[in-house]
Amino acid sequence: MNGVIVINKESRFTSFDVVAIVRRTLNTKKVGHCGTLDPNATGVLPVLVGNATKAQDIIPNHDKAYVASFELGLSSDTLDIWGEVQKHKKPQLTRAQLEKALSNFVGEIMQTPPMYSAVQKDGVRLYELARKGIEIEREARQITIYSLSLDSFDEKTQSGTLSVSCSKGTYIRQLIADIANSFGTTAVMTALVRTSACGFTLENAISLDTLKELKEKNEVENHLMSIESLFVDYSELLVSDKQSHRFKNGNPLDINRTALRDSAVENGTIFRVKSEQGEFLALGVVDLAKGVIKIYKHFGI
Repeated sequence: MNGVIVINKESRFTSFDVVAIVRRTLNTKKVGHCGTLDPNATGVLPVLVGNATKAQDIIPNHDKAYVASFELGLSSDTLDIWGEVQKHKKPQLTRAQLEKALSNFVGEIMQTPPMYSAVQKDGVRLYELARKGIEIEREARQITIYSLSLDSFDEKTQSGTLSVSCSKGTYIRQLIADIANSFGTTAVMTALVRTSACGFTLENAISLDTLKELKEKNEVENHLMSIESLFVDYSELLVSDKQSHRFKNGNPLDINRTALRDSAVENGTIFRVKSEQGEFLALGVVDLAKGVIKIYKHFGI
């Protein structure tokens, strides 16, 4: 079994818990995931099965989308409701004020990772230091917020929900804290649902219980996304039957004998190389110096 199973992760499970459960359910050792979710977060967790695990380090799309709940006037060591929470004086912000401020957090911005994060400093995870009560200086990193909207806001309780579309490496709880800080107040994240990751959405996702039921019915493959689905950001290149056979065996293809012969293709461009019948053969990469398309990654399928 080779492909992607998109799990709708429940709270309290770590991403590694999900991998372990999928491994046991499918009785296979080759299982991984892309895009770690915190234990208390829920939503989209793409799980790679079989030869799809070879794609873990080369997936081109790491963008994510979330719906996050928050409450102003609270603070915690973890920046969320599951840490040691302290109450402060409630601000009196209006929805209009919050919506106006959100524009300052859209686009390429700098964000300092929270102490409770998996970021490494001198080989040590920041959360390991945080658990010892140690706080250190962290360098701000550039992230991209593609879109940010206020879905709801209760002015009486000073709580609401945000929809966020962002790049890899974005910490939503830090974003919420930074937005609150721009008003001179505090906030914690109270819930987090990931609605999309690596090109997959909640519509593609199933629960772990559903996966177990599908296994019992021998219907797991009906919900298995193809390995190719991880690389839809790359253009496809159709080749002849003879070229298909050659490429599957690991041999490069002459660019001038493909549909790219009259194209101004750049060196290093990656393609989904497919047969005329639509079979995904492998990822190919352009090597202009040799005038060929060579294997970039083969998944043994």
